[in-house]
Amino acid sequence: MEYRTLGRSGLKVSTLTMGTMTFGGAGAFSAVGKTDLDEARRMLDLCIDAGINLIDTANVYSNGLSEEIIGEALDGKRKGDVLIASKARMRIGDGPNDEGLSRYHLIRECEKSLKRLRTDVIDIYFLHEWDGTTPLEETIAALDTLVSQGKIRYVGCSNYSGWQVMKALGVSDRQHQPRFVTQQIHYTLEAREAEYELLPISVDQGLGMLVWSPLAGGLLFGKYHRDQATARQLSGWTEPPIRDEDRLWRIVDVLAHIGENHGVSAAQVALAWLLGRPAVGSLVIGGRTEAQFKDNIAAASLVLTSDERARLDAVSRPPVLYPYWHQQFTAKDRFGPADLVLDREDI
Repeated sequence: MEYRTLGRSGLKVSTLTMGTMTFGGAGAFSAVGKTDLDEARRMLDLCIDAGINLIDTANVYSNGLSEEIIGEALDGKRKGDVLIASKARMRIGDGPNDEGLSRYHLIRECEKSLKRLRTDVIDIYFLHEWDGTTPLEETIAALDTLVSQGKIRYVGCSNYSGWQVMKALGVSDRQHQPRFVTQQIHYTLEAREAEYELLPISVDQGLGMLVWSPLAGGLLFGKYHRDQATARQLSGWTEPPIRDEDRLWRIVDVLAHIGENHGVSAAQVALAWLLGRPAVGSLVIGGRTEAQFKDNIAAASLVLTSDERARLDAVSRPPVLYPYWHQQFTAKDRFGPADLVLDREDI
């Protein structure tokens, strides 16, 4: 297992992170999975034994049950070697302060998460989504309080747009308070829009990226083909959305072909491609079964050739959205692979 420094922090995380959205399976999350405590223990052991040192959860996953299962499964068991990331912002009750990024909500939810996780500190605490009603100054100050109290170590954002990330970083710098070291985003061969702003921001501002749903909710497994649906889709879960199905299946065909050449699954190829992208620190992998986790873990050691990467880049290239006048100010030597920056002749 490879370990990468997360952004400009000194924290080293495994290139694969264990996602736990399937833990519990309560409420709306029953469509994702229903991993119980015993199965969670087995999966945690599997991932930790493979070298994964980061577990990702959130207070909203099965209304806190995911955190409870992690806390019980890890209690007194190699806890010092395992990093935990959690999140807050989403609605978790019927009260007027049961959502958002206010000081009240953030501090209260962090303390609840600590109790459920049976730990004194959360290693990475994410703002799960933008809150347009709470002043950023209040949110960043609340994070500063939690860091000062030793309840969280690092902070990050999830599902922010480019301008939202930069505005938050500006407030942190102005107030001399904790700065995001990471952002968690959706980024796959099928959904490459993060390359327009979020990846350049991560490189420029030193944010190590965690990627959620790197297999597009299972659609890049290679198991499903045209006119088929994944288990999640069949149970009513529609995230992430697919906007161009024909393009998706062309990507899956290339993934499957490259996988056959290596004797591995299409999923491993998709994950290996992501691990070679700029600023990517870790991929949040999940699974309903131990077999799925084992297959995903194997992607950490898969090396793609330059020709294979070129094929994947070509079949998955996103629509041209950047105007020429924006491209003039992109420093390719700072940013990384040239395919991330569209040249004038591509327009």
